[in-house]
Amino acid sequence: MQIVSSIDSEFTILKLYKTSCYFSRSKTKHTMGMMKEFKEFAMRGNLVDMAVGVVMGAAFGKIVSAFVDGMVMPVVGLLTSGKDFSSLTFEIQAATADKPAVYIYYGTFITVVIDFLIVAFAVFMVVKALNRMKKKEEAAPAAPPAPSNEEKLLMEIRDALKK
Repeated sequence: MQIVSSIDSEFTILKLYKTSCYFSRSKTKHTMGMMKEFKEFAMRGNLVDMAVGVVMGAAFGKIVSAFVDGMVMPVVGLLTSGKDFSSLTFEIQAATADKPAVYIYYGTFITVVIDFLIVAFAVFMVVKALNRMKKKEEAAPAAPPAPSNEEKLLMEIRDALKK
């Protein structure tokens, strides 16, 4: 019995070793395939274009926020009898001896909504300009294709028969 169990355990160990080698090879192939696929994706230019767009969008968002906070909201505040929108709040729980008051800052929300509307309008204008440029490219008629060899031969035959 001991010989049989020793053979069984050696067979089991060998089987486990082969299985682990198989899985480690297939995992390596899978990882290498993923790395190759990611490299192809990154080199296509889509990733770089997207990164540039994100950076430009973040910078544009900061410009719009500064514009809204520094120029638009003071004018809106003057039109609404001098209110500062960033300080507009709604108290939902009064302050107690051990807890501070809880507020909803709806003035800040109004400011962010105005930021969003300005950014959305700017993006709309850019997309509209791009669509207009695409339509101009599509509207330009393509030159008619050159006649094929068969058509040239038929034209020669037609011209020869006219004579």
